[in-house]
Amino acid sequence: ECVCEKNKRVSNCRLENGVCRCDSIGSPGVSVNCQTLTSKCLLMKAEMTGSKSGRREKPKDAFQDTDGLYDPECENTGVFKAKQCNGTTCWCVNTAGVRRTDKHDADLKCSQLVRTMWIIFEIKHAESKAPLNDESLRRFFKETISNRYMLDGRYIANILYEKPYITIDLKQNSSEKSSGDVDIADVAYYFERDLKGDSVFHNNKLNVSIDNEVLSFEKTLVYYVDEIPPEFSMKSLTPGLIAVIVVVIIAIVAAIVVLVLTRRRKGKYVKAEVINLYLWLYV
Repeated sequence: ECVCEKNKRVSNCRLENGVCRCDSIGSPGVSVNCQTLTSKCLLMKAEMTGSKSGRREKPKDAFQDTDGLYDPECENTGVFKAKQCNGTTCWCVNTAGVRRTDKHDADLKCSQLVRTMWIIFEIKHAESKAPLNDESLRRFFKETISNRYMLDGRYIANILYEKPYITIDLKQNSSEKSSGDVDIADVAYYFERDLKGDSVFHNNKLNVSIDNEVLSFEKTLVYYVDEIPPEFSMKSLTPGLIAVIVVVIIAIVAAIVVLVLTRRRKGKYVKAEVINLYLWLYV
């Protein structure tokens, strides 16, 4: 009976008291309000369900990008459950659904769903025909995030342009967010999908145009800052980072060894000079 303009991953859409509501794919019994953004957890759940069933339409030469994507457990309200599992392996997540602990067995306890208060986008755009105007760029992204994703402008903390990188800060403490405000985690998910050409919106792709020049993007990185620091151990460090740490330690040890050997050699040389001088005076 209606089209969910803000979420294409739905079914059984109908009008209820003048509002378009649809069932979220992969979450039986959970409906979404199409007048606002759908929670990230429900969107991820729908994407994983669609991928498994093969119903999703895939563009030519598409390949699977599984970074950060898993089949989540959602509360009835649509938010992530604090504890997420894949078989017998479990971990704790924040309100953005991002893992914030090492992976453990099913006995893992996640006492609370920790809030993500700061999300940082680092976007690298492709080469432009003409230099981009800083003010025009900042105005475009601020208006887009406010209008397209319905985020109150006070949560857009900063937009910085350092060619070819655009950095956007979204900040929203739990004490600041009211019940009617969309969550920055949901906004970030919609925004990231738009930038990567896989919009969640129904037939409404994001076109980034700065002073009539259309921009395309080469890379998008997203960083998350939680109200409580994450709980990772050395075991969770990447092999690359561990290698760097090992190299630094070896370099420090080598420097100490060289310093000790150098001091010893100097000491012997001075002692030999004194003995030779004594012998010369004696003769």
